Amino acid sequence: MPATMRLSVKVFILDAAGRVLVLRRSAASKNHAGRWDFPGGKTDPGETFEEALRREVREETGLVIALTHVIGADESVVADRHIAYLFVEGTLVPGEAAAARLSDEHDAAQWVAPNQLPELDLAPQFRRIASSYGSNHGPARAYP
Repeated sequence: MPATMRLSVKVFILDAAGRVLVLRRSAASKNHAGRWDFPGGKTDPGETFEEALRREVREETGLVIALTHVIGADESVVADRHIAYLFVEGTLVPGEAAAARLSDEHDAAQWVAPNQLPELDLAPQFRRIASSYGSNHGPARAYP
């Protein structure tokens, strides 16, 4: 029987200094506990990827974001699941809180310069996109 295909959407949220938000998966995580991750998750049936991203970010961090553009895609196969990942860049909405309030899924959050992403102990399925993004964006930079 073929693996079930699912779509997971992840966002590289940039703060005003151009740093990217990463979240560390809690010890209770089923997959990759203790590794760094990006906000986001799987889409629900009938939900657009934009709706899913906004919902997941709100659930995981309490942050309100604006999406700017798609930055890439990748995939992974875990047991009986084939997961397609869509990565989007976003920014914090001006005037909204900039401090993340974590859900039980994660136990730490940090803002890092894009070129530091490859140095993190990321979940394996995010290493390639993080390396590419870090190489193309270098150190943090200010955003208007």
